[in-house]
Amino acid sequence: MITRSAGRDALLLWFGSRAGILVSTLLGVTLAEYADKWRKWDSGLFITIAQYGYDGEPGKPPDDGLPAFFPGLPILLRAVHVVIPDWSLAGMLISLVAGAVAMVALARLAELEGAQGWMAVLALLLFPMAVFLTAGYSESLFLAFAIPAWLAARQGNWPQAAALAAGASCVRITGLFLALALVVEFFMRKEPPRRAGWLALPFVPLVAYSLYHFRRSGDWLAWKHAQEAGWGRDFAWPWEAWKTTWQAAMGGDDFAVAFRMEIVGAVVAVGVLVWLIVLRRWSEAVYTGAQAAALMTSAYYLSIPRSLVLYFPLWVLIAKVATRRTWVIAVYALISGPLVILNVTRFLSGAWAG
Repeated sequence: MITRSAGRDALLLWFGSRAGILVSTLLGVTLAEYADKWRKWDSGLFITIAQYGYDGEPGKPPDDGLPAFFPGLPILLRAVHVVIPDWSLAGMLISLVAGAVAMVALARLAELEGAQGWMAVLALLLFPMAVFLTAGYSESLFLAFAIPAWLAARQGNWPQAAALAAGASCVRITGLFLALALVVEFFMRKEPPRRAGWLALPFVPLVAYSLYHFRRSGDWLAWKHAQEAGWGRDFAWPWEAWKTTWQAAMGGDDFAVAFRMEIVGAVVAVGVLVWLIVLRRWSEAVYTGAQAAALMTSAYYLSIPRSLVLYFPLWVLIAKVATRRTWVIAVYALISGPLVILNVTRFLSGAWAG
């Protein structure tokens, strides 16, 4: 049963944690300077798309990697910018509001599974890569669509689930994996075939985005080729990707630290997949496994730890274990909590943080 306190507790944890990050990182700078500190890595690229489109800033060499970013966040950024002139602050505000929606949905999903909702929220917020839920990245916005979509599916509301999943597909390619998982969930629940038509809706934004770039550049898979052009993420067999990443992780520079994080992230991703398979949670295994497979067949590991932020089944599973054994969440907090602070510091300093 979903209790009324689930949403309240989720919001208290969300806004309380945001306030803690704000206080600890705002000291000594103006609000504009503070927002600019968070304009790192992909957040700057989202702003570029929102400002100038996929051709990039006029007068500068085109960035072939821009089509890798789906249009959901840039479109919303442009809309919020009408009210919030500072682009970085607008992105952070989107993440703040979207994150609140996602946390409430996560708490309710966990309670539907028989767990304490606040534990699922706390598990996510204490995850080291949760820093990307604060910055102007697409993780919060994606989860604000994806988790309510999954909750609606679990409650048998397929029109709502499909519509929300379509929103998620506008934000990230991860929406494809969510759409596939919904198909599996639908048939696992033995829903009436007449309702299956809703399952096509989450694929529509993916087709529309591909069509847009085909008309723009003649490339149906521009988003995939942008990954290759911008980050060298060509296909590689899993063992080749592991070997390349392992060798890079053995260096002594800061990027070696980042690749070590990638290896740990890959181990966790595989562990989660095995856990879900053992529990026979097939639809969630498809969602997480497809993400892991896509990232672990790249030329080298990149952003695997950050992708774990989107693993909402993991946070629900942790909550289910911790509901029966409270010490689990305490140990998790003691280990992971300090790593959150470390990763926020890395991100704000411009180091790769996941």
